[in-house]
Amino acid sequence: MTIQYLVTHSGGFHADELLSSVILTRLFPQATLVRSRDAAWTTPAEDRIIYDVGREYDADRNIYDHHQKPAPLREDEQPYSSFGLIWKHFGADYLRAMDVPDAHIDTLHAKIDKGVVLPIDLMDNGAMEPSVAGPLSGLTLPVLLETLKPAFDDPRPDADDNAFAEGLGVARSLVEAAVRGRAGKLRAYGMVVTAIEAAGENRVLELPMGMPFRSAVEDTGADHLLYCIHPRAEDWTLTGIRKGGDTFDLRADLPEAWAGLTDAALEDACGVKGAKFCHNGRFIAVASSREAIVEMAQLAVKDAEARAQD
Repeated sequence: MTIQYLVTHSGGFHADELLSSVILTRLFPQATLVRSRDAAWTTPAEDRIIYDVGREYDADRNIYDHHQKPAPLREDEQPYSSFGLIWKHFGADYLRAMDVPDAHIDTLHAKIDKGVVLPIDLMDNGAMEPSVAGPLSGLTLPVLLETLKPAFDDPRPDADDNAFAEGLGVARSLVEAAVRGRAGKLRAYGMVVTAIEAAGENRVLELPMGMPFRSAVEDTGADHLLYCIHPRAEDWTLTGIRKGGDTFDLRADLPEAWAGLTDAALEDACGVKGAKFCHNGRFIAVASSREAIVEMAQLAVKDAEARAQD
């Protein structure tokens, strides 16, 4: 069976069918995307995938709507939107098309489902209010994507279709960035675990490059680690480790005497030749060499331990 058409509804659009289109157009690049409510298009056939229209959900017949009763539900009885249904059936193939290693497919599929797809499903079905995001409610992904709709009084007959086409490119960039970012975290995880083992009881974690490290630090119970160092271009950085994913508070700030200083002033304050910069927020410092950043890290550890005893 060759898919020649990807069919969704015409008129105004929402995030769920726009994001579904991101998945399907990558997997079926030769197919024509059709936006229509005409029964001739929304009736299942071997040459098409139908989503967010048609009032049926039948994967065997390639129709994925969620507006009918009874509506399709997840195992935990949370509702699907068309995006959730498309991700359920095509998400793994989409990840393979983005060159995600087979060993990471299941884990990444679940992470994207929980972190990206489910919120879209809930908001599209009215099961979650945008207001849960508080002052950021106007910046959620569904709201931002729907700002791409044409104005209510746009007279052009093709305004909705043109806006959908433009929105598809924006949505594609966001979905692919979400996949790349989470895939990168999975690749980094094993490298960080190895570095934690190499650090032993040292309070400083050394990594071969900048990479996400917090989840591995937390999962391995490496509570003794206070700072992380790694090369960055020609310099080296020293960063504090946050207490958790929901806070910017650090396990230990960098020394107060370094705050906001650069170059010679920072060298004088810490006594390390090659010290170049310390952020006023005391969460990152930069030096010109590994030797210099190691020395700064050791000084920061001593300062943090002394403060902890006060």
